[in-house]
Amino acid sequence: MPNAPLRTHWLLLTVLVLTLAGTLLIQGYTQHMFGVGDDAAGSGQGPADRVPAAVAHGGPVIDTAVTPTRTARPGPHTIALTFDDGPDPRWTPQILAVLRRHHVHATFFVVGTEVAAHPALARQILADGNQIGIHTFTHANLGTIPAWQRSLELREAQLALAGATGQTSSLLRPPYSSVNDALSDRDWDAVETAGKHGYLTVLTTLDSEDWQRPGVGAIVANATPHGSAGQILLMHDGGGDRAQTVAALDRLLPQLTARGYRFATVSDAVGVARVVRPAGAADHRLGLALIGTLDASGWVLRILGGLLLAAGVLAVLRAAAVVVAARRHFRRRGRAWGPPVVEPVSVIVPAFNESAGIEAAVRSLLASDHPVEVIVVDDGSTDGTADLVESLRLPYVRVIRQANAGKPAALNTGIAAASFELLVMVDGDTVFEPDAVRALVQPFADPRVGAVSGNAKVANRRGLLGRWQHIEYVVGFNLDRRLFDLGQCMPTVPGAVGAFRRGALLRVGGVSDETLAEDTDLTMALCRDGWRVVYEGGAVAWTEAPASLGALWRQRYRWCYGTLQAMWKHRRAVAATGQAGKLGRRGLLYLLLFQVLLPLVAPVVDVFAVYGLVFLDPVRIVGLWLGFLLLQAVISAYAFRLDGERTGPLWTLPLQQFLYRQLMYLVVIQSVATALAGTRLRWQRMERYGSLTVPPGPAGPAPYVPSNGPAPYVPPAGPAPHQDLSDSWLDEVRGAAGTGDVTYLRSGHTPGLYGGDHEGPGPYGPGPGGGV
Repeated sequence: MPNAPLRTHWLLLTVLVLTLAGTLLIQGYTQHMFGVGDDAAGSGQGPADRVPAAVAHGGPVIDTAVTPTRTARPGPHTIALTFDDGPDPRWTPQILAVLRRHHVHATFFVVGTEVAAHPALARQILADGNQIGIHTFTHANLGTIPAWQRSLELREAQLALAGATGQTSSLLRPPYSSVNDALSDRDWDAVETAGKHGYLTVLTTLDSEDWQRPGVGAIVANATPHGSAGQILLMHDGGGDRAQTVAALDRLLPQLTARGYRFATVSDAVGVARVVRPAGAADHRLGLALIGTLDASGWVLRILGGLLLAAGVLAVLRAAAVVVAARRHFRRRGRAWGPPVVEPVSVIVPAFNESAGIEAAVRSLLASDHPVEVIVVDDGSTDGTADLVESLRLPYVRVIRQANAGKPAALNTGIAAASFELLVMVDGDTVFEPDAVRALVQPFADPRVGAVSGNAKVANRRGLLGRWQHIEYVVGFNLDRRLFDLGQCMPTVPGAVGAFRRGALLRVGGVSDETLAEDTDLTMALCRDGWRVVYEGGAVAWTEAPASLGALWRQRYRWCYGTLQAMWKHRRAVAATGQAGKLGRRGLLYLLLFQVLLPLVAPVVDVFAVYGLVFLDPVRIVGLWLGFLLLQAVISAYAFRLDGERTGPLWTLPLQQFLYRQLMYLVVIQSVATALAGTRLRWQRMERYGSLTVPPGPAGPAPYVPSNGPAPYVPPAGPAPHQDLSDSWLDEVRGAAGTGDVTYLRSGHTPGLYGGDHEGPGPYGPGPGGGV
């Protein structure tokens, strides 16, 4: 099937990211930028030179839309009872009940975000005959914010009211305002701006100070007028615990009524008509949209919070599991599987245009301290790979040429041509340590073992990209392999360094070409057939990793997608018993949780980090991130110690967390989208760089230098370690390599099916080798 380009899902992802960013901005602005605070904060601060004397000594209701500015105050024995900071789902209904019981109407100055959160309460306020004014959208101090933000605060508050009630109001109480003579110049700027938008600013003359919660008696005393002058009384139905306010109000109303005071709304108290009007159809629709957006953003934030918690729990669980498993596995090092395995091994090297590294790979295999035959299966190379190997005239090396049919077919060709029961499969860009083959085959002393995974290390680890992949191989893949080994659920034997029983391979039909992760598919098939697959960390091989972001993307994309294919193909293992059930209920579940779902939700951590830095406590957010980084560093240092690696490259770990992880997340997203779209992804050949001239590491053999490298190759001193093999066997091997006429277990033509070793699951999303 052709590799149809996927563009729609990237467009959808972009839209999703922008929508999420907008949602978080809305939540951050409405919930964390401002908020209800101490009413004394910000009032009466700064010079008041520009405040007109008529306003500073005038009435509490100010109209700046006319010239000169007019003010008004309630008549004698009249109290305009006002409540700020609501509506609150707990206290507003109780206050409304008290007002109904005493047949009193009041004016409620509502915060826009609270109206959007509790629209039914806003409607109830009006239904009871009370009056509504606005108290800005987020309880922002209008005197300290820029002009554009003042307009935004007023407009959004009005839209919230229009959407919730179908009404608009021209009454405004600026947050943190108090009496007239407390106005500063910047407060006066806000009052003038409000007048230009058609608002009457309503200040106070009497403050109950219930926001300080001084006690019911104190609130009643503060709210009781001295004399007969009309008052605008300030109380609160939101912004905190208002139990004292409710109790004080129930005591205050009958006392003041008995003293001859009457209660009225602000407009009735000062004789202003039509301050609350029906909203226009457009404003009502916009208001409904605003309320819906705020409601949706709240749900999104709650969902993201849940995902964040899930991601954190999964990350901690994985960290604990792999560390405990690695420690137990390390203590089992040097265990005896049975009598030493000394029988010769057939090493199969599938090769397609591998001239850059094939000589180093073959020579390293011949330097093994275990008897081997090397079968290079040239799969239609066009760069002279087969000619190069033949020109070396190396003993115990056969070259089989075939038309290009793909890596699975090349491996099956090698299996059919192998002389021995134990097989090692190695990519053409990989060199082995001298003891790697011997270490790799020792577990076959246990007849239950069908395959063994070796320890692949990054050879070209210079530069940031190389170091990051080196960390990933050591920390992610090797720690996971130790865990899989203990759980008897190994999902992948990497193509770079793995060993198999030939009989086991034949039982499962050889190497399948039904997925792009042929090694994962094969490993899972062996587990389902009842074979144990184990990890031998002492079998070290050095492999080339992608040296560019483009090459890395293509490699990981193929691996990730191939692993998803293999997981789906072997999904019935979940319900199986025995070894197959261990793969299904342990291995596949681990891959699903930690290599698919966790990478998909892990970006939530980064999104929340940015959100927290902007809107929450940045010190706390930075502390949490440093704690997460410290956990990663400790685990990484432990993994490096287990693998005998120097910890120097770990200085790049913070950058890896910032940059490399994001790339891996995108790979998982791309792979999942490809799988859901049903698109068939083509194999993509891995770029070769010829960097396997000097395998790095804390200890190892002499460097392998290809003949076209910077220095000539120096063969190991002394006779070949497997020279005890008879000349007749050698003749037989050479005779079998005389033609390319071989038996295929599978064929099928898929050009260019080479994409490098397949390492298996990793910790940051798609790991080398099909790990997701």
